[in-house]
Amino acid sequence: MVVLQLRFLLVPFLTSIMGAAQYMMQDAALMNYIDRRFLSLEKRLEKCNQDILDYVEEFRDFSQMVLSRLAGLNNYKAEVKNEVENLLTRIERAQRDIDYFGSVTDSNTCIEVHEDLVKQQLFEEAEEKQKLKLMLNASCDHMLAGIKSLKIVKKTGDKHGSWMKDPGKKHTKIYLLNGSVNNVILEFANIMTFMEDNHTLKARRVTLPSPWEGTGHIIYQGFLFYHRYGSLNEIIKFNIQKRNITDQMLLPGAGRIPAYQLSPSTKIDLAIDEQGLWAIHAEPDTGGNIVITKINHITMAVEHTWDTSCSSKDAEAAFMACNTLYVVYNFPSGGTSRIQCVYDVLDAVNTYEIPVLHFPKRQGSHSTIHYNPKEKQLFAWGDGSQIIYKLHTKQKV
Repeated sequence: MVVLQLRFLLVPFLTSIMGAAQYMMQDAALMNYIDRRFLSLEKRLEKCNQDILDYVEEFRDFSQMVLSRLAGLNNYKAEVKNEVENLLTRIERAQRDIDYFGSVTDSNTCIEVHEDLVKQQLFEEAEEKQKLKLMLNASCDHMLAGIKSLKIVKKTGDKHGSWMKDPGKKHTKIYLLNGSVNNVILEFANIMTFMEDNHTLKARRVTLPSPWEGTGHIIYQGFLFYHRYGSLNEIIKFNIQKRNITDQMLLPGAGRIPAYQLSPSTKIDLAIDEQGLWAIHAEPDTGGNIVITKINHITMAVEHTWDTSCSSKDAEAAFMACNTLYVVYNFPSGGTSRIQCVYDVLDAVNTYEIPVLHFPKRQGSHSTIHYNPKEKQLFAWGDGSQIIYKLHTKQKV
């Protein structure tokens, strides 16, 4: 009986001792794990500190090398400057010697040489002009003498937009492109359908894969040519019937500033005349003067570029007619639009400020003006109105 009681007392005692030993072993294992983790972290921190010291040392070495090289460049710059100054002195001395020898040689020889140079220059200019005439197939013999009348066809859409016919097609379809940024063309069967009150219900909607920018787009021979929104100077050629992009090009120098100061949304203005597709834009390199570029509408290649003397300041629009640029000016607050700068690409020496040609019976501004060579009329968009101007022309002198 005593033995049984003793056994019952020993079992809990031994169990508690064994449990305590087990906890001690677990604590020892945990301490060992923590010690190893701290040791690993300390080694990594030590390596990180060493890497930082190495990077600092490397940066100091590199900085010293760069400063040394820059100092050498400054010395070299001074040596080059001295050599240039010495060379300029020698050139000035040689120029004085040349002037002296020129004054004592036979003046007739100089005159003959000068005349030969003038003849060569005139020959080259005539040859270049002939090439341009052949390229443009220059059959145009008329110029704008005045604007006879206007007809407000309809008033629909935003303040900015463009509307037109396709002068390269026989059909009578009307195209409406509303807004300065949009991707939907409205196509009408004819002008009577367009003039109806519920005209938008009868229009065929053509959605572009990417929107246009500005109002300088044009439709020619079934294709829409437009400046792609978001690009600097990319021109898209879009097949209206097949609804796909067939070609594109980048117009050198264009897109940095507006083509016209009073129409800031239009960076590239595309135009059609008797000779095909043109691009009108302005460049900072020309002092803001307007530049015109002839584009092959089939290959989308630049054929020739002209820097004009027509300023983009206070200009609101322009158009091409018979190889000639006509720039339309206005007042910033709006008023009577007027043409007062003309540039004929085949007779650039006669570019001049003509007697002002006013647009009749209207106060306001234009966001776009396009010439239709088939109908010899201007299709304009003025403050949300679609306008047709009839022209008075005369023979070129």
